[in-house]
Amino acid sequence: MSGLSQARWTHVALPTGDLDKAIDFYTALTPLVVVERFRDADGESAWLSNDKQVETPMVLVLVSFNKDKGGQLGLLTPFAHIGIEVPERGDVDAIAERARDLGCLHWEPRDMPDPVGYICALKDPDGNVIEISHNQQVFDTVRKLWANPS
Repeated sequence: MSGLSQARWTHVALPTGDLDKAIDFYTALTPLVVVERFRDADGESAWLSNDKQVETPMVLVLVSFNKDKGGQLGLLTPFAHIGIEVPERGDVDAIAERARDLGCLHWEPRDMPDPVGYICALKDPDGNVIEISHNQQVFDTVRKLWANPS
């Protein structure tokens, strides 16, 4: 029985040429954790989300089809991206430093005009862009707007 009471945005799915490498990237450089893994005759997939995100789950689905293994299948380039907001400015710098060491830093940390905030970006193993932001306030703004509709 489903607890779903209305239509809801639940996931973004991205293909990957190497599922384990993609999982390692996301679990090392973002707050995402593996929720579930699946395998069938066509390939395998994994669901990643924020740890214990029960109230409003949003999932990144990584899919590796057997026919595409070993390829670089990035779709989110050069500006298209997945955005992850972090609570502290120093979090952006720390993630950028780790990404720089791993050779996957796409944009150096920088201050941008409102409402963008302080950002950097990474490239996952397939070349998809992942933006890390602080003070972008997407999370807080949407919560405030939905809590106090005009």
